[in-house]
Amino acid sequence: MISIGLSDMQKIGLGLVLFGLGFLTLGVLLIFDKALLAMGNLMFMAGIGCIIGPQRTYQFFFQTHKLKGTLFFFGGILVVLVGWPLVGMLLETYGAFLLFGGLLPHVVMFLRRAPVIGHVLNLPGIKLIVDRIADDSKSPA
Repeated sequence: MISIGLSDMQKIGLGLVLFGLGFLTLGVLLIFDKALLAMGNLMFMAGIGCIIGPQRTYQFFFQTHKLKGTLFFFGGILVVLVGWPLVGMLLETYGAFLLFGGLLPHVVMFLRRAPVIGHVLNLPGIKLIVDRIADDSKSPA
């Protein structure tokens, strides 16, 4: 088994992120359940803070070139907490794309090296789409 050196706080953060993503998934599957989406958002954000630390979290979200994505992401969380889950999730998704869109080429490269997923991503029709997504995310916004 591969052992990654994580502190206890990072292990708690990883658990919070995974539970948060689980609650978000259930919230979407259960036709945008407000309570599940709100709990998922709060757990996810708390987990990110535990994994990379409060200072790095602040530095990541409040960079000047990422401010638009941050406003949409946190605005979406606020809208979900107020009680409009569909609109909030749309805002969050757009904000997350703006914040994490620069990571897409790295994710695609990692997935292409995975045993089963790599073969699927290199199929003729899918390869064109994945290449386009990876190339579009490299261009500056």
